[in-house]
Parts: sequence; C-alpha cells; structure tokens
Amino acid sequence: MSVVSYKHGCLTAASIGIRQNGDTLRAGDLIAPAFTCPSRAIANWYDALNPGRTTRFKGDTPMNNVTRRNLLAGTAGATAAAILPFETPAKAATAAAGKQAPGWYRYKIGSIEITVATDGVARFKMAEDHVTNIKLDTVNAALAEVFMEKDMMTTPYNPIAINTGSKLAVIDTGTGESNYKKSGGVGGQFVTNLGAAGIDRGAVDTVIISHYHGDHINGLLMEDNSLTYPNAEILVPAIEHAFWMDDGEMGRASPGRVQTNFKNVRRVFNPEVMKRVKTYEWDKEVIPGVTAKGTPGHTPGHTSYVIASGPDSVFVQSDVTHVPFLFVRHPDWHAFYDQDGAKAEATRRKVYDMLVAEKLRVQGFHYPFPSLAHVEKYGTGYREIPVIWNPSI
Repeated sequence: MSVVSYKHGCLTAASIGIRQNGDTLRAGDLIAPAFTCPSRAIANWYDALNPGRTTRFKGDTPMNNVTRRNLLAGTAGATAAAILPFETPAKAATAAAGKQAPGWYRYKIGSIEITVATDGVARFKMAEDHVTNIKLDTVNAALAEVFMEKDMMTTPYNPIAINTGSKLAVIDTGTGESNYKKSGGVGGQFVTNLGAAGIDRGAVDTVIISHYHGDHINGLLMEDNSLTYPNAEILVPAIEHAFWMDDGEMGRASPGRVQTNFKNVRRVFNPEVMKRVKTYEWDKEVIPGVTAKGTPGHTPGHTSYVIASGPDSVFVQSDVTHVPFLFVRHPDWHAFYDQDGAKAEATRRKVYDMLVAEKLRVQGFHYPFPSLAHVEKYGTGYREIPVIWNPSI
C-alpha cells in the first residue's frame, strides 16, 4: 500500500493506493480539509467526484447517502472545532542542528570488533591529468553516471580501529588534527570520531601504517607535533619504510609530488615517532588476526591486510583503488597519485579478481563511509555493492 501526502488547492490529502490524474482526486482518497477554506474544498472535491447527482456507495443505507448538502453540513462543526486550538500562538520550531552526527560504524569479524571512524573528506577541482591516461571528458562522464559534479573530486578518508580483545589498534591515521582546523572540520575528523565511538586515543596500543602518503600518516601527530597515540607502538611495512627513509631515493626523486612526499615523511617521522617504529614483513601477522599483504604500485611498499577470525574475514585494501566509482569500475585508469601506474593496475586486477572469486568483503579507505562493500565483475572492470547498514553488531 502506498501513502502519499500532498496539497490540492487548500486541501491536504493523504492518498492511499490511489494515483492522481492531473490535479483531480479520485474516489478512495482520504481527505483532511485544510483550515483556511474547508467548505469550498469539500465542495470542490464532492463536485469533481459527483457532478450533479447524489451518490450512494454500494451497500449503503439511505442514512449513509452522501450529498453535497449533507457533506458540507456534516463537516462544518468538526472543522470549526478543529480550528480553535490553533488560535493560540504556535511555538517556534526547533533550531536546525547545522552539523552531521559523529561518523563511526561498527561491525564484527568473528570475535574481532572493527570500528570505521571517518576522517572526513577532501573536495577539490580535478586537474586535467588527475587520471593520467584518460581524458578529463571521459572522467566527467563517469562522474555523471554516479550523479557527481563535473570537474570536482570528493575524496573520503576512512581509517579503522580494531579491537581483538588483547589489542586495540588503528590502521592508518587520517590527515591529522592540523587538517581538522585548516579545513574547518571537513577533514581530520578521525580522533574526534574515535572519541564519539568510545575509543580513547590514549588507549590505542598499536598503530599500523599501510603506506607513507600524508592522508595515512599525518594523523600520527597532533597539531602541536605531540604524539596522537602516546602509548602505541607504530608498525610500518619494511619495504615502504626503507624506500622513504633512503636519502639516495630522496635525492633522485623528481621535483613535484614525490619529492614533496619525501619531505612530509621526514617531518612526520620525527625522533619521538621513530622511537616507537617497528617494521613488519608481508604475508605475516602484524598483530593476531591481521595479516599483511603486499599490494605495491600505489607506492613501493603499499600494504593491504586480511582481518580474519574463525571462518569470517575482510580485506582491508588501503589504496589498492582510490574512489571506487572511478577506479574500481575502471581498473585500467591510472590516478596521478599512483607512483607506478602500470604496477598499481596489475595489483588492482589481481586483488579484485581474488575478491570476486572468494566473495570476500572489502574495506576501502577511499570508499564512501562506512566504506565496506562486496564486489562483482562489471563490464571490463568491477562494481562495488555497499554492505547494508546493520543496526546491531
């Protein structure tokens, strides 16, 4: 049964299972007269249904005959009574909240509890070479297919926290408190949303880093450069750490994005951070229940993870793809932030073929919040199917 409320002249009507023809109400509509002109409204409604005649519905007795005259008379008293309470001044409406609710979502993989706490988004005008091997017009057509604005990129950031029972860890740290203030709270929300989810940053004992781009490491520091997670060890991929901490690689980096990233890595990995850093290897458990998987291309040591408990598991892809509506559906597209575009594409196809074959859910850092999805083959690429929100864990 469908219920639709709408205005017809000065009538408010709730139509149940009935369709309108133009602006004419049909028999079967339930009508509640508006208080400004009830008699004219009722008359118009009756006339539209019963031009020039007395109507008797099947099974009615003479007492239930509906005429224009007795319909108007019968509603007059009720309408007048209904008007009276509204003669007193109405109270002001509740002020609009003006902000979103805290952004966190929780689910379980076996006995492991995962909390997705969004870091917010970045929104910016795309450069012509945002996708280095595809014309911007083609990219804009893909944006139009998902009802997104031409020439504009909206990038979500969604780190996660993992509670294994013995460990409380975060995987990646978002853009940091300084970005929260710089962006007016649009980005840098991770710590705030962790707190809203009941997770104190001081209680985090392990920080796991997937790769050394700023949106994954900058949240290691607060705005004053103090440690965001003062009681945590910081676990980093051995290959990734060796590359970005190599002075020779830094010296060979071409001017531009990669060279700028080298400088940011050296800024973030200050002496206090370095005291807590330990490296890990691919295909080994980083903490119990979390296994590192090498997924290079986006950066030399880019790492993803399989979180598993009992028969259940999820693939935490980090940046195997960027936003899914472009790079899952078009795995051959090379984003400008992929350090090795060809290798990143090969990794995407390998990972997503595996996800499809194993029907394994994916947790995507740059997927729209809460960034948990199934994937399937779609044309020459893949398509993400968001996991339905679950009100219980």
